[in-house]
Order: sequence, then structure tokens, then C-alpha cells
Amino acid sequence: MKIAVLGAGAIGAYVGAALHRAGVEVHLIARGAHLAAMREHGVRVLSPRGDFTAHPHATDDPAEVGEVDYVFLGLKAYSYASSGDLLAPLMGQDTAVIAAQNGIPWWYFHGMTGHPLEGQRIEAVDPGGSVSAVLPMERAIGCVVYCSTEIESPGVIRHLEGTRFSIGEPDRSISPRCVALSEAMIAGGLKCPVEKDVREDIWIKLMGNVAFNPLSALTRATMVEICDHSDSRDLVAQMMAETLTIARAAGCDPQISIDKRIDGARRVGHHKTSMLQDLEAGKRLEIDAIIAAVVEIASLTRVPAPTLRHVYAAIDLLSRTSLVS
Repeated sequence: MKIAVLGAGAIGAYVGAALHRAGVEVHLIARGAHLAAMREHGVRVLSPRGDFTAHPHATDDPAEVGEVDYVFLGLKAYSYASSGDLLAPLMGQDTAVIAAQNGIPWWYFHGMTGHPLEGQRIEAVDPGGSVSAVLPMERAIGCVVYCSTEIESPGVIRHLEGTRFSIGEPDRSISPRCVALSEAMIAGGLKCPVEKDVREDIWIKLMGNVAFNPLSALTRATMVEICDHSDSRDLVAQMMAETLTIARAAGCDPQISIDKRIDGARRVGHHKTSMLQDLEAGKRLEIDAIIAAVVEIASLTRVPAPTLRHVYAAIDLLSRTSLVS
């Protein structure tokens, strides 16, 4: 098995190090000081499950790597459309792409045989077909990340919690390529269940992201602060309820209670969401996959979703007026 990690940041480098420890041929594609450190010292993982160091090949040039069996995408979803030049040298006839992204993926309605929206393109995450032109639907393996990591310093990954990477085919099959990837991830010390319908995991995680990410950026509050403020907790619950209604209208029925989902988020504590961190760093906000696509699916399925629409309007305006690097 040969795997390239395109965008070997906090999550990508952690996954790459784990797979390399399992004996997989891994190539990390990164840049800057982080790349230089990984080249010289390998990837050092600091984890409550035990520290370790791995020495996979690291480069900024995918042409050095060549065709691989899998590409693990560690890029932000809004970078997919512009990643064609980086992806091209890695893509063989049967190369699969694991998109470890938050929110609704560009392939969401692909493979939903019999559903009224089967094959529907979601403009928010595939504008003008620009992403599917670079990442054909048939290459996609869904992936939902239940893992928290950060780059403590160049080449050093701090693993905070979670090791689960749920994967699955858009057409709900249990494919050999998913099974093989799962076995490699498990051998590297990660959890990697192959789900018959990974969309359920997408919506369960999205219930938190769609509410806490934009609200934290708009209020500068941590997750526990949002949960402990009665009115903002009610706002989260309204957003989650609308999200569940949209999920069901789109053909998925996540089995989780809203109170349980909020309480789970509260236990994370004084954590700044990725969207708040990006805002404070002057980076582009990842709103397209996290909330814009949900609002678009609401329109496609004729679900009103007024709370989501109002919060989306506010976070969209903030994204347009804040500094972007």
C-alpha cells in the first residue's frame, strides 16, 4: 500500500505517522518550516496514548512521489478546487481520495441510487463543478474525523484526544479499498470503522460544527461558554434541530439526541473552534462546507431552517469583512 498525505498538517501528519508505524509506504506533502523539520527529524507525536516518532518521506513536490493507492487530503475544503496541480502526479487509474474534511463533502449526493437528489451538485462545495473536475466522484471515500491534534512546533504533533476515522463509500457498499484502508489504519493504532452509510456520521459531527463554529466566531466564545449561556445554548439547540430536519429530508436519519450532542460539546471545555482560531489568525473561514452547504440542502429539500439562514447571513458577512490571508 502506498499513501500520499496531501496537506500534512496536524491531522495529516498524525495519520501519516501512524500508518508509517504500521509499515505502510507513506509520503507526506507539506511546506515551510513544518516540512523542513519533518525531513530532518521525522514526525514526533506527543500523545496520552504514548509518544512516538516516525520517519516517512516528506516533500513539497508530489512529482517525487508518483502514483499512489490512496491520497489522504488534509487540505481545507475550500482548497480542493485549486489542488489539481498537486494531485495530478499522485493519481493513477484506481487511486482513491480520502477527504478528511468538516461539513458536507462535494460528493454528498453521489451514489444515492433512488433518491430524488441523486447526482445533485451542491454549489457551495462544488462551485460550477470545479471540485468534481479535480476530484471525480468515483474516487471519493468519505471520512469523518473524531480526532483532535495540533502542531505544537514544526514537525511536532500534539495528539489531544480521539483516534477514530470513520470511512465509507458514497454508494453505501463495503468495498475492498475501504476494508484495506481500515486494516492499515487499525494496524497503525487508529480506529477506522467502515460504515455502510458514512453520511450518518457526517451529520452527527456536523450538528456540532454547524452551530458551534459560526457562533464561536461571531461571539469569540469557547464551546463551554456557549453551552453555559442559556440563550446561546437554546440557539445551538434550534440550529441542531433544523440540521436534523434537513438531514432527514436529504435521506439520512442520524440517531442522536440534541441534549446529548450539546452536553458532549460542553465536556470539551474552554476550546476555541477551528473557525474562531482561523478568524483570530486572519485566515479564510471555512463556512462553505460547514453551514452554506447545509442551507443550500435546506433549499433543495424545501426545509425552512430560519435560524440556520440567519446565522449563515451573519457569519458570511463576517467572513467577507474580516482579514483573509
